[in-house]
Amino acid sequence: MAMVCHVGDLRYKDVVNIKNGIRIGCVDDVEINTCTAEVTALVIYGRRKLFGLLGREEDIIIRWQDIDVIGEDTILVCFEGVLRNSGSKKTGSFLNRLFS
Repeated sequence: MAMVCHVGDLRYKDVVNIKNGIRIGCVDDVEINTCTAEVTALVIYGRRKLFGLLGREEDIIIRWQDIDVIGEDTILVCFEGVLRNSGSKKTGSFLNRLFS
């Protein structure tokens, strides 16, 4: 059964990698092929560094082919790319953690 979903509705859905169960983030943007009017990828913006003063980490681009299921609250993907270190505790000095 197909589900109708607006692009704006995607922004509030959590994206979870089914390979390891890690929550990647929420959809921030989509890429659209303007010739075919098809969504080609989901974009999750990189985390801000030092409240955005030092820029952002790299964005995570998830190709449309890597999406397994778009559910009511969650999008399940099979993502092979490199993910940022979101959940683990970092060791080292405060300054090292601040600028890494």
